[in-house]
Amino acid sequence: MTTTELNADTGGRMARIALGHVDREYPNILVQVLTRTEDLATPRDLHPIFYGSYDWHSCVHGHWLLARLLRRHPAMPEAAEIRAHLDRAFTPHRVAGERRYLARPGSEGFERPYGWAWLLKLAAELRRHEGADARRRDLVLRPLAVDFAERFMRFLPKADYPVRAGVHTNTAFALVLAYDYARQSADGALAKLIEDRARDWYAADVDCQAWEPSGDDFLSPALVEADLMRRVLPSPDFRVWFARFLPGAAQGEPATLFEPASVSDRSDGKIAHLDGLNLSRAWCWRGLASSLGRGDPVSVVALEAAERHLAASLPHIAGDYMGEHWLATFALLALLND
Repeated sequence: MTTTELNADTGGRMARIALGHVDREYPNILVQVLTRTEDLATPRDLHPIFYGSYDWHSCVHGHWLLARLLRRHPAMPEAAEIRAHLDRAFTPHRVAGERRYLARPGSEGFERPYGWAWLLKLAAELRRHEGADARRRDLVLRPLAVDFAERFMRFLPKADYPVRAGVHTNTAFALVLAYDYARQSADGALAKLIEDRARDWYAADVDCQAWEPSGDDFLSPALVEADLMRRVLPSPDFRVWFARFLPGAAQGEPATLFEPASVSDRSDGKIAHLDGLNLSRAWCWRGLASSLGRGDPVSVVALEAAERHLAASLPHIAGDYMGEHWLATFALLALLND
């Protein structure tokens, strides 16, 4: 895959990748607190919908990828298979099983915040689909989405500090995805809480040094923070904030943000994260350029950086399962600028 634009052929390849792993139960990483022997079970028994794709959160965003491609290319050759899979996956019985897992003792922090956010992103996507079948899927999943929205509402007020890591614990990335859900579902309380937390955590940040990448990053702490702020701040306020946050951006500084990370071993699950970093940086740079506008001097260098990052990692979204079970999702984010 070499094109840096999404077309039906590229979307079809991504769909086939996801269809190949959302039902693949093994290998599997389970994250759970065991409180009794009876808690031991297979991934499919524990998670009736999201048992595939190596881990729970990757299975969630694999389903988002399928749903998003279905909306973008409803006549693609893979569309019928996607619809059939979604209809099998999203049933009241299976959603009830996912909710039962959340209600188990010790599960309050399960997948916080990355998996929470992706489940809400999936729910927001399903709300955008049209037709009776799509409406049914949306309504079936809503109780699970509400569970995670409520977890954000309980967690964010007590989170005095953000997490600035380049991996799953990053709070800015989680708020980006959850904010999409809050707006799409007209959840004003969640949207307001996200806006307040973003300002509390990041509004005073200036002259970001961008000490990245770390060896297993798949998110840029600097760029995903900027991507969040462009969404929650009015455009004039964001421009002022961004000029303080990355004052050398028009000159390509800090240089590390503008050059793709190298990936030495794509069979190593952690090192393979760096392909995700390149793809998520491309997503952020494209989004920032769109918010800053063509007249801003940063936009040109941002779009050039996005193309370099896409070219570095888009050809590698399949091949080894360590990347294949999730990288297409981040490629789709970047190509769609969602």
